[in-house]
Amino acid sequence: MTSPLLCLLPGAGHLTHGLASHLGAPLAEVEVRHFPDGETYLRLIADPAGQDIILVDCLDRPDPKLIPLIFAAMTARDLGAKSVGLIAPYMPYFRQDIEFRHGESVSARHIGALLSSDFDWVVTLEPHLHRLSAMSDVFTIPGEAARATGPIADWIAANVEAPMLFGPDAESEQWVSAIAAACNAPYAVFPKTRLGDRSVTIDVPPGLDLKGRTPVVVDDILSSGTTVATLVKALVAAGGAAPVCIAVHGLFASGAEDLLKAAGAAQIVTTNAVAHRTNGIDISAPLAEAAKRLLAARH
Repeated sequence: MTSPLLCLLPGAGHLTHGLASHLGAPLAEVEVRHFPDGETYLRLIADPAGQDIILVDCLDRPDPKLIPLIFAAMTARDLGAKSVGLIAPYMPYFRQDIEFRHGESVSARHIGALLSSDFDWVVTLEPHLHRLSAMSDVFTIPGEAARATGPIADWIAANVEAPMLFGPDAESEQWVSAIAAACNAPYAVFPKTRLGDRSVTIDVPPGLDLKGRTPVVVDDILSSGTTVATLVKALVAAGGAAPVCIAVHGLFASGAEDLLKAAGAAQIVTTNAVAHRTNGIDISAPLAEAAKRLLAARH
């Protein structure tokens, strides 16, 4: 199998070295700019004819990014690409996976249909699958959810003394337990009650023993920071050391970082699934390995 051609959309440049190295793939420039009226101009500089193309796009703040991404995929097909795959470390719109009120867009299904129409396969990282059980519940094309478990566990083992991991809700237990096992650390997960978009309660039991341990709060998405900050406050109040906070996807709504620091967080670390100054954990390897498996299945 020949090496694929790797094309990074604007905002994904921080993944260039890692993905190119792990995939052994040459890079191809994508020119994107906007006309005065806001419409997108896009051009693929390299000729994709007869080649497997991988488009890489970090889809945080997704709406302005989706049109260039779709145009790039369609242009690659127009120019004769053998296949067009997508690596999107953060996959948006998975939160709304059912119709809570009549007339709502079920955005998880809709983003899946949109991307399935223009790509041959898709890779993402730790997607927010809540009521959905698998990528096939969203996409009609082959897809793989890469895991951040290994890179996060390696970072904790190398940087945190005597860690004890905490997940902020029951949803997090499956992967928090996997990270804890990988770095040989104990863990706990507590019940959470959401009162609103920026208001939650977390039931930390009295008498929690944190002696000699460094609390590490791990979550998949850090957006408003409310949930993680609530848990940080509770752990500090229980007599623990200032916690380390780790997130796979650091979206950081306005004020989120300050909220975590004010709650008592000693350090905030994220993977580079989304570019941010807190990036400290590289997830290029699991993304590249997932892409290799999907490419190999086509040949």
